[in-house]
Amino acid sequence: MSAPAAIASAPATLPGYDKAREVSKQFEAFFIGQLMETMSQGLKSDGPMGGGEAEKTWRSMQNEEYGKIVARGRGFGIADAIYSQIMRLQEAAKPEVAQ
Repeated sequence: MSAPAAIASAPATLPGYDKAREVSKQFEAFFIGQLMETMSQGLKSDGPMGGGEAEKTWRSMQNEEYGKIVARGRGFGIADAIYSQIMRLQEAAKPEVAQ
């Protein structure tokens, strides 16, 4: 089963399901925001209002929000992979029940 299918089909009753999904999305949003930050470092600030510390701060906040928006949509698939790994680790950590 692919990672997106695992997220869509996982029952909401699994312990930590909602938290694992939320943390996975947050990580992807952060990662994308950092990627956008790196990409925007080479942009020049021209014009009458360009440059300065305020623009650096604004651009950083803008990149953070872009990351959240992209992650809320289809994202890059990072959240799906992280979620799958979290669920796999939780399954492996469950104590074996003697039958």
